[in-house]
Amino acid sequence: MSKVIVDQRVIHRDPEIMGGEPVFVGTRVPAQALIDYTVAGHTLDEFLAHFPTVEREQAVAFLHQATQALVEKAA
Repeated sequence: MSKVIVDQRVIHRDPEIMGGEPVFVGTRVPAQALIDYTVAGHTLDEFLAHFPTVEREQAVAFLHQATQALVEKAA
């Protein structure tokens, strides 16, 4: 089972990287790419195979944090 990264930034913005688009920390992979992959029906493993610089823990933490933010906003 993957360890979930808690209380750590897994994405960030930097105007010098991908024009300031949110990317996974330490990569040039846009966070939106993970969302696009899952919406298109691809698995997390497929995403990670196409973007090997993103660690599984980062992707899982991003999904966890995004879910939490949506739930908290809806409450």
